[in-house]
Amino acid sequence: MIRRIAINAQPLPLTLKLTDARTYGIIAVFTMLSVLTPWGFHQFHLAGATYLPMHIFIFIAALGFGWQAGVIVGLLTPFASYLVSGMPALTVLPQIAVEVAVYGLVAGLLRHRYNLRVVWALLGAIIGGRLALLGAVIVVQFASGNVYSPLGAATTPSAAVWHTVALSWPGMLIQLALIPTIFWIASRYTLKKRSD
Repeated sequence: MIRRIAINAQPLPLTLKLTDARTYGIIAVFTMLSVLTPWGFHQFHLAGATYLPMHIFIFIAALGFGWQAGVIVGLLTPFASYLVSGMPALTVLPQIAVEVAVYGLVAGLLRHRYNLRVVWALLGAIIGGRLALLGAVIVVQFASGNVYSPLGAATTPSAAVWHTVALSWPGMLIQLALIPTIFWIASRYTLKKRSD
């Protein structure tokens, strides 16, 4: 029964090959969407730290096309976003790059290598990314003596990450509801096209 709940019975999407030129077009599109979505949220004064719009297309890239696509989109997105909009702040940019790259890595591995359902791969990636963020904050504190957090430089790494988690629960709920729904709709559409 646990296997039926956790393991995906449907065929997986095609994993991108890094030797295929189309792969880089797909990565560029997902990176662009990951940069433009937070920008759009900011136009409506919706806090990115609460709704996590940058993460959505990183997860979709990883879950749909594999861990390589997820890691590359995850690494490129925060730096491209910084160049375009100045967000995220330079002080937290390395930490966020680590976090979202790990989102892409874990989501892609859990979905494609272990064949987990989208919701479980997504949940595992959310946990893995937050643990990676904690590790990155610890490394930054060790290297600079500061923790870059809205709580102030004197806070602890665990308090800084917990504050981030507590602030972003609406975004995590949106991800857990929206992303599996997108994949469910896409799988229904694909099955319909195959049967026609």
